[in-house]
Amino acid sequence: MVWDRFAASDPGLLRLTAGLRTVSAIALTLVVLALLDTGVTYMVAGAMTAMTSTFAIKDKGVRDQAVTLALGLPVALVAMSLGPLLASQVVAGDLFFVVLIFGAVYCRRFGDRGKALGLIGFQIYFLALFVGASTSALPALWLSVAVGFGCSAAVRFGLVPETPSRVLTRLRDAFRTRLAQLVAMQIELLDAGPEQLEKVLDDMRRRTARLHEAALMIQGRLEEGTRDADEAALLQRRVADAEIATERLGMLLLNARSVESADTLTLHLPHAPVRLTDDWRPAAEDDATIALRRDLKALHLLVSRPAARDGGTAVAHLRNRLLGYRDEEKLPSAPAGIQDAFRGIGEAARSVLGLRLALDGPQDESDDSPATTRSREEFDAEDIALASAGKPEAAKDPGGLRRPTTRAAFQVSVGSVLAMIGGELLSTQRWYWAVLTCWVVFLNTASTGEILVKGYRRLLGTFLGAIAGVALAGLVGGHTWLSFALVLVFIFAMFFTAPLSYAVMSFFVTAMLGLLYTLLNSYSFDVLVLRIEETAIGAACGVVAAVLVLPVRTDRRTDELLGTVLERLGDVVSAAVEQLSGGPASDLLSKARSLDTALDELRDSTGPLTLPVTPLRGRRRTVRYLVALLETCAYHARSLAATAELVPQSKTIAADPRLHGAGQRIAHNIGVLAAYVEDEGAAGEVESGATIASTLRDDGSGTQPSGTVTVRVLRHLQRLDEGVVGLARPLAVPVAERAEAGAERG
Repeated sequence: MVWDRFAASDPGLLRLTAGLRTVSAIALTLVVLALLDTGVTYMVAGAMTAMTSTFAIKDKGVRDQAVTLALGLPVALVAMSLGPLLASQVVAGDLFFVVLIFGAVYCRRFGDRGKALGLIGFQIYFLALFVGASTSALPALWLSVAVGFGCSAAVRFGLVPETPSRVLTRLRDAFRTRLAQLVAMQIELLDAGPEQLEKVLDDMRRRTARLHEAALMIQGRLEEGTRDADEAALLQRRVADAEIATERLGMLLLNARSVESADTLTLHLPHAPVRLTDDWRPAAEDDATIALRRDLKALHLLVSRPAARDGGTAVAHLRNRLLGYRDEEKLPSAPAGIQDAFRGIGEAARSVLGLRLALDGPQDESDDSPATTRSREEFDAEDIALASAGKPEAAKDPGGLRRPTTRAAFQVSVGSVLAMIGGELLSTQRWYWAVLTCWVVFLNTASTGEILVKGYRRLLGTFLGAIAGVALAGLVGGHTWLSFALVLVFIFAMFFTAPLSYAVMSFFVTAMLGLLYTLLNSYSFDVLVLRIEETAIGAACGVVAAVLVLPVRTDRRTDELLGTVLERLGDVVSAAVEQLSGGPASDLLSKARSLDTALDELRDSTGPLTLPVTPLRGRRRTVRYLVALLETCAYHARSLAATAELVPQSKTIAADPRLHGAGQRIAHNIGVLAAYVEDEGAAGEVESGATIASTLRDDGSGTQPSGTVTVRVLRHLQRLDEGVVGLARPLAVPVAERAEAGAERG
């Protein structure tokens, strides 16, 4: 359905809700102020107050939102009052503005409420400067501010209500749709010819990343959107299972169609050259391949259809057939690669069953096959284990000047002083535009490179928006309500595109400001040119402050995050292998999600190093390769963790103590890499000896015991070992010579 695709493109409808809520609050404010017969200036002040009080509130709970909004009103009234009172006191006004900026940024350390109150204080003080507030106009401005807050509250809690549980429900639906989209792309992979392979793989990478994004968004909403910790842990586990099993199925299908086993890196390196073209086996039309295509379509049906829409016994029959592939005797006669794909379908079907149970509740069990009954029993055992698991400890933030909010507060304060000086040289009346730009380029950034990129994008969006503002001012000048209508359109577009493109958002902001200047009768071409110049000055001052004041260089930031990723990768691998070897159970899911979160932060921090316009082409390729290798290692670590959590409850697979030695080598290598990232002078070498498979064969215990977990995890251990060793080259870590050449493919 079209709506399902749209909901999947905007998980939780967060962007749509933000745009509608903001536009509705502004529209309601304009209507109320118009009925009160206020002037255009006060309508602009009320509209911008409504916008600020709407987008600034980020608390997830409804009660927390109400408290923050109530506290924001007196903060806004004080900020609006101080604007005209300090306007004539140049030195005092500038000093207060700097202190306000420092406090607004520093308050972010106190969570969503502190961030919201600081943002409201800054934006309303800026608004007082923007509308040229005077002391005589304060009563009318107070009224506008109060109306703006009141309308924002009415829209938030009445017209466009939102609760954490409702958002989580929408996120779950988006995850289900994105999961179905990935399975649909895997069906295309099965039928793709050599000339189509590169495009299909690019689409698979993109859809896999979108699925991962939805999974992390669900994780961020679990605490507020569920009734208790047990329900949150259960849903988190089922989502993780579905993500891992479906991603693994794509890899197995890739292997099934290639003459030689594919490298997992192929699915994680964006725009990677496809090395499988010459080895791409034509899709045979034998019975096994026809059945594989049929069962992939059946899996797609199971994923996309909620349990409430199941009719009759047809869906149960499909589910039972797919789950049967978890038993070796149910696999069709086919080459090993095709059989592995059927096994992958069986595991994916199991994860979909668990997901449907978590999302849709208990279902009819009257048509269950023995394989389905066994899967349900495994889920029941896992539920008990999850309920008894403890909550992981939260990471501690650094203190003092190392705390990001404290450092950013000093940086943006110094940058704002420079922006004030530079802005005053350009215009004694509109210098605050430079300060605003300096402020915004520091928001949600953590390194000098990120600030530079954000400043460049804001300048680009401002330039294009100024051109649009010139055209629109000429078209709608003198038409007040038409101008307000276009302002609402641009505000909606601004909020809807903000998470997608900062440059596009800046375009809509500047175009909107051009219309506001027209409404305030202060529009001119020179004003919009000045807007571009002030933006350039503000961005430049922000970059200078980031470089000179407590700087965090991009490479230092990425090194810190890389060390965190390696540490968490080691935690997941060590704990998973320990459990696979028969050791005690641990909370592997939380460890795996911590790894995913750290990897996402690393990926974001490397953005400035991987831009297409960067002149350092070799460095860009190295960074992209390094991140792709880490994503590959994380995929295999998640797969190990998912399999390890099956062992304590499974009646068909047993732990294998021999895996302990293999895990020790991988853990040692990860530790060596982490030590070199922290200190380039660290000692130690990455061990690259015999393959994991040969190590298990040559340990004196003979062939692997029947029914152990080894056969399920051997490929993941082997590829993880290769991936960790592969990280040594881009990190310039010495590697010990191989004792046995050649790595087994699996």
